[in-house]
Amino acid sequence: MKGGAMPLFALARVADASAALRVYIEGDGYAWANRNQPSADPTPRQPIALELALLDRHPNLLYLARPCQYLSPPAKGCKPALWTSHRFSPEVIDMMEEALTGYAQAHEVRKLELVGYSGGAALAVLLAARRSDVLSLRTVAGNLDSEGINRLHRVSPMPGSLNPLDVARALTGLPQLHFVGGQDVVVPAGIARAFLERVGQGCGRWVEVPAVGHQDGWVEAWPGLLGQEPVCGQR
Repeated sequence: MKGGAMPLFALARVADASAALRVYIEGDGYAWANRNQPSADPTPRQPIALELALLDRHPNLLYLARPCQYLSPPAKGCKPALWTSHRFSPEVIDMMEEALTGYAQAHEVRKLELVGYSGGAALAVLLAARRSDVLSLRTVAGNLDSEGINRLHRVSPMPGSLNPLDVARALTGLPQLHFVGGQDVVVPAGIARAFLERVGQGCGRWVEVPAVGHQDGWVEAWPGLLGQEPVCGQR
């Protein structure tokens, strides 16, 4: 799948063009070899969003990897900034948006439902704030405040990236559901609470899933969680 001049890895099925396309966006993957050294290949070692997508029986599904994931050898233009300091940059958002638009148009799908895991949740938020065809938003262990997360873990800021918290108000009328792990020490529940406070009174709520960490437990819990729909009027 093309995201601008760069290919993006994707898996998809469309069985009913009248239904919305549910899009799963992968997390940051293997972005860092260690605290100071970016990895040479950001392909996730545990692709949580892919595993969640494979459990979903929705008729129209698209799994969308992040730039440079699953591409071997690396595509022209792949550079560590795309999976580190600039992973939520306008450049990356443009790539993802072009890929989404192209796929939806090619298959005559008019509405999207976005599902983002971890850093993929940040991209789902930033995409939803741009687009008018998004029906709902789900996030799983979502990085909904990249600056806050970086401060929490005392890592370098990302001046080349956008912060999903800054566009929260644009999502006030969008049905959204944010799942947080009760044992998640990477993205604690307070991140989702603060994001929804910024969204304001509207259509968002968060659900804590006990005994689930940042990676562990989501695949087992997902079939049950899919029964919870993002709808307005719930807090």
